Amino acid sequence: MLPIDSLRQQFPSLAQTRAIHFDNPGGTQVAQQVINRVQDYYLTCNANHGGLFRTSEQSDAIIDQTRKSMATWLNAASSDEIVFGQNMTTLTLHMSRSLAHLLNPGDEIVLTHLDHDANVAPWLLIAQDRGCTVRWVDIHPEDCTLDLESLERAVNEKTKIVALGYASNAVGTINNVKRAAEIAHSVDALCYVDAVQYVAHGVTDVQDLDCDFLVCSAYKYFGPHIGVMYGKYELLDRLTAYKVRTSSSLPPEKWETGTGSFETIAGTLGALEYFEWLGSQVLGNRASLVPLRERYVAAMNAISQYEQELSCRLCEGLGAMPGVKVYGITDQARMSERVATVSCTIENKTPAEIAQKLNEHDIFVWNGNFYALEVTTTLGLEEKGGLVRIGAVHYNTQREVDKLLEVLPTL
Repeated sequence: MLPIDSLRQQFPSLAQTRAIHFDNPGGTQVAQQVINRVQDYYLTCNANHGGLFRTSEQSDAIIDQTRKSMATWLNAASSDEIVFGQNMTTLTLHMSRSLAHLLNPGDEIVLTHLDHDANVAPWLLIAQDRGCTVRWVDIHPEDCTLDLESLERAVNEKTKIVALGYASNAVGTINNVKRAAEIAHSVDALCYVDAVQYVAHGVTDVQDLDCDFLVCSAYKYFGPHIGVMYGKYELLDRLTAYKVRTSSSLPPEKWETGTGSFETIAGTLGALEYFEWLGSQVLGNRASLVPLRERYVAAMNAISQYEQELSCRLCEGLGAMPGVKVYGITDQARMSERVATVSCTIENKTPAEIAQKLNEHDIFVWNGNFYALEVTTTLGLEEKGGLVRIGAVHYNTQREVDKLLEVLPTL
């Protein structure tokens, strides 16, 4: 069970205003541990990489510690499989350029109509460059879930890359990534996973998923603006990285172009320390007896269970309002198949109008397509202004959900 009052105290910004943050899919508030880590970095060891002096050595030690903790959080086989970058989009564009060397004219790339454009556009670009065919995986419009039969039909002996999201940033659907990886590997294709919208909401285990790459951004899970990529070591080692000649030729450094954002890497360690704290709160007296990975798992399982309750209340409340259409899974028995990102449209009002009106009540939501262009186009909403997106995370409360449901009909 989540200690909601004490965990909210870990987020200083929540006490600064009356704002209700349902803008979380675009970026969460940061934990105090993140602020402490960034501040401490600047005060005590702000230095570049690789120096033979104390502050540089301290800085490098923090980077190594973050890499190891991130590997544990994602359950990677080695910390050498963890790469830091500007954000998920930049990391994906970089990796796609390297993967393009594996492609020949006539090869195929499989994409989905449920993905953020950061896991679509990079692959479209290299398909164009290399003369490849793109095959699309359909969605079921009635509940915005991925059509796995469509995926199976799309994958064949010509497929080289299957790219999909772990959870939709537009409609909240959690995809069966493990099955997608199995389908991709059945024809020796690579599976590239955008986990930006999932990792804040549940346990992530890259070894169990058996995906080849998984990317996420720390500012979506209570950390600073920085991206993280997991890649199987064999691939990170074998593939050609676009880098300067003086950079390391070994993973993970060969993929980290230029000088890193060391202070935000330190802040990412703070985010992981927050999850460790939360797991210890959930486990109670047993916490000191279990490995770090189990504390992370305890935290993420508690988060998932709590957010399913928020999803239930949001979907039920919105669904009962006249003129409101909720997109995605709304069946109360299927809340484990979605994250607490609930999008809707309201009759006779544009999503922009709704977002602006809610702002007047200090309730923050997003409107538009959220760069999930394929989703809003497939649903016929792109020319209508897209969706209103209400994105809850575990520091949100039932009271905040009820406030939104109280205000919305009055707009």
